[in-house]
This record gives sequence, C-alpha cells and structure tokens, in this order.
Amino acid sequence: MTAIGTSSTVAVVGTGTMGQGIAQVALVAGHRVRLYDTAPGRAEQAAGAIVGRLDRLVEKGRIAAAERDAARERLSPAADLAELADAAVVIEAILEQLPAKQELFAALEDIVAADCLLATNTSSLSVTAVAGRLRHPGRCVGLHFFNPAPLLPLVEVVSGFATDEAAATTAYDTAAAWGKTPVRCTDTPGFLVNRIARPFYAEALRAYEERTADPATLDALLRDGAGFKMGPFELTDLIGQDVNEAVTHSVWQAFFQDPKFTPSLAQRRLVESGLHGRKTGRGWFDYAEGARRPEPRTEAPRPAPEAVVVHAELPGPAAELPQLIEEAGIKVSRDRTPGEPQGCIRLPGGACLALTDGRPATSGAHGRCIRFDLSLDYRAATRIALASSAACSEEDLSEAIGLFQALGKQVSVIEDVPGMIVARTIAMIIDVAVDAAARGVASPEDIDTAMRLGVNYPGGPMEWLERLGAHWVWGLLDSLGHMGVGQRYVPCWALRRRADLEEWVL
Repeated sequence: MTAIGTSSTVAVVGTGTMGQGIAQVALVAGHRVRLYDTAPGRAEQAAGAIVGRLDRLVEKGRIAAAERDAARERLSPAADLAELADAAVVIEAILEQLPAKQELFAALEDIVAADCLLATNTSSLSVTAVAGRLRHPGRCVGLHFFNPAPLLPLVEVVSGFATDEAAATTAYDTAAAWGKTPVRCTDTPGFLVNRIARPFYAEALRAYEERTADPATLDALLRDGAGFKMGPFELTDLIGQDVNEAVTHSVWQAFFQDPKFTPSLAQRRLVESGLHGRKTGRGWFDYAEGARRPEPRTEAPRPAPEAVVVHAELPGPAAELPQLIEEAGIKVSRDRTPGEPQGCIRLPGGACLALTDGRPATSGAHGRCIRFDLSLDYRAATRIALASSAACSEEDLSEAIGLFQALGKQVSVIEDVPGMIVARTIAMIIDVAVDAAARGVASPEDIDTAMRLGVNYPGGPMEWLERLGAHWVWGLLDSLGHMGVGQRYVPCWALRRRADLEEWVL
C-alpha cells in the first residue's frame, strides 16, 4: 500500500483545535474532507473556522484564491457518522478517554469499508488498547500530529501490537504526501517525543527542589548554555502546568512507576494551587500586565587571569576551551604534573577548574575544585554555570568567573550538586533515547528527527551521544547513582554496552 490518493475522502472526527488543524492539512493537500462531531452544529462551526484560516492564508500570499475556493468546495460537515462511509481514512481527535475512542472505532468498523484506515491522534493512550475492541485491529494506527498541526512538521506514526505493517506504511506515506515529516515508532508510553523529553523537565524541577538555583537561572542555563529555545520552567508555563504534569504522571504510571520518570512534587503543588501558567496568568512566573520577569542570577564582572595551565585533554566539547582562552588573550600552557586530576584547568591561585563528571566539586581528593557545566558548543554558549567546593576561597571562584567572562560568557554560580544542570539533563535525555532505540521503539535517525522537530531541540540525543561519547555519558550517570541520588540515574544496559565497546575499540 502507498499514500492515500487525493481522489479519496479523509474524515476527521472531533472538531477541536487538533481536529480542525488535521482537517486543514488534508484539505490543503487536495483531499475531500468530512468533519464530524457529536455536538450539534460543531462541525459546521469548525468548517467555517477552517475556511477563515484559508482566507488569511490568501491574504498573506501563502495560497492562491483559486486554491482556497477549491478547498472550500471539498470541505463538508457531516451530520451523522454514517456519512463517513466512503472515507479512505478516518482520523479521530476526540477526548483523551480510552472508552470513548474504543466506542467510536467500534461504531466506525460497521460503517466504513474493510480497507479504510482508522487512525488515532492520541498523545498519551495506548494505540493497542484503542484498537483492542475492533474485529480487525490491524487497520488501526496512531497518527500523532503536533499542535498546531498545519505548522508543525512532525507526525509520529505509531504501530500498535496488532497494527498491520501495510497500514503503518500507508499512514507513513500519506503523512509524507501531506508535506509532513513522519517518524515510525512502536506503541510505547509517550511514544517518542513525550517519552524522551521527560528528563528536560524532570531534571530542572529536581534541581529546583534541591535548591540548586531559581527557575529563571535554571531556564537561562539550559537556554543560553545548551541552546534550547526555551527553558523548562517557561516552557511548562506555556504548555500548561496541569497538562505537562498529567503527561509526566501518565508516562510514569505506564512505565510501572520507573524512577526515571518520577513526577515532581513541586510541580504537583503548583497545579494544586491553580497556577497553571500563562492561561491562568501565573505559573512559575507572573504573567499579569506590568509584571516583571525575574532575572537569572548573573555574576558581576571580575578580572580575567593572565595565564592558566591546562592539564591533559579536556573531555568532549570542553576540549575547545583552551583555544577559546588563547583567543581571549590569556596565556595557556600545558603540563601534566603527577597527581593532577585528568583534564582540568589550573587557575593562577592553584584551584582546579574541571568539567562536571557527575560528582560535586566537594568530593574526592581534588580539594580546591570548581566544576563548570556542560555545553554542547562552548563557542556559541553565552552562559555557563559554576559550582565550587567548600575548600575554595572567594578568590578562587573569582578567577574562574573572570576566566569565563573573558570568553564572552555570563556566569551563574549555583549550589554544588552532582551533575550540575545541563550535564545531567543532556545525559538523562541520551540515556532514555538509547534505551528506546535498543528496545526497537524507533530507529536512532527517527529519534533524532522527532526531538529536533517535535520539541525543537538544538540537536538529536543520538547525535549528542556521538559527540560526547557513551563512556563519558555513562560515567556521569554512574557517578550520580553512586552519590546516593537513587535508582533514577542508573544508566540503561544499552548505554553501558556502548561505553564498553568504546573502551574496547580504544
């Protein structure tokens, strides 16, 4: 089977925001589209709203008036479910309630042709369970569009346990023919994006609960230091704290309360307080008219050191720091004194500046140690986090601050916690992604595509793994686990296998 041809009818059941968006996508692609909703008059209203959006596209020069007129002729509301009998595919976008979806598809099975594709746009329910009451569950597939459907390119094509391969292929090819970028995945809690994105929110919330830093500072570090478009606190305020917390809780329960997906008590309290974000006027931040957004903690300017000593090779992307330091006019010499920790920068006062490895600065025999956080691109990053050990003086910390400020970075000093914030967030995202790939949920390529397009990540987690190395990622998570943080940070076996392979090749 291939893509459903434009001569075929596409039916959309449920005419809320998602249903209207999906209908618009199919309509613009050239299909006849029928809209159905159980609420009287809702389908007619939705058809009018879609035509209104097409009018605005004409005004903006995105489509021609003739295309708009032709699309309007192909769009029709349906007063009864039986009017969908000639559809080649029915896409449901009704309430996220399993019984309602099961009842709808069971009713459709008695109406549509045997070769009609039944697709669910569910984002949190099991596709296998949705199809569970069908006589022929092989025709049921997940087609998870992202909101707003006409604008966002990603579509997750989800195969349930009983989904026929031909049905999944038809769904995939049809989404591609509609101008979308489809990715395939199996029916797993959260599918791809909602599963792999959980650590982005969870680690920031945990860091907040640990009093590592305030929300504005944590957002700035992940945005300015790691390249994410938005920080997790401002993003969950935009999504809705109630919505984000519900998805997290759903994934956690679906994975039998796996510690990696444990919800945040701080977010639960926010939801219980009715502070759901932008839609209620307040969440982590205040959105009332005239309210000022809190500024991230940023250190005042300090003098830069005149010279530093680099001991051994700095790991991962940090390897480019010596060149950046030299470009800033600071003398860099290299040395390997016996007993020095591997891969560190020795400051003039004697303190050791090292990339976080999962241990806090106040640990081991390093003494006067200052940890700096991970960045995937230290040249492009505009902010860096530092954390100093209890043995460090104010002068030691001032030298480290001045060094990074000389590189054009704003500096935020945070509490001395294992893994800091960017490093453990990135490592956890990679771990969940590697586990998904190893379990056959999706290919590494589709995982990276899903995270770049679905949540606008600055790169894919499998791409990050190649840059950082499995051994470094595994080591950081293993250190976190040994710091008594709990089972949450136990690396998946597939990551350990990759780390062992790197060691063997070296």
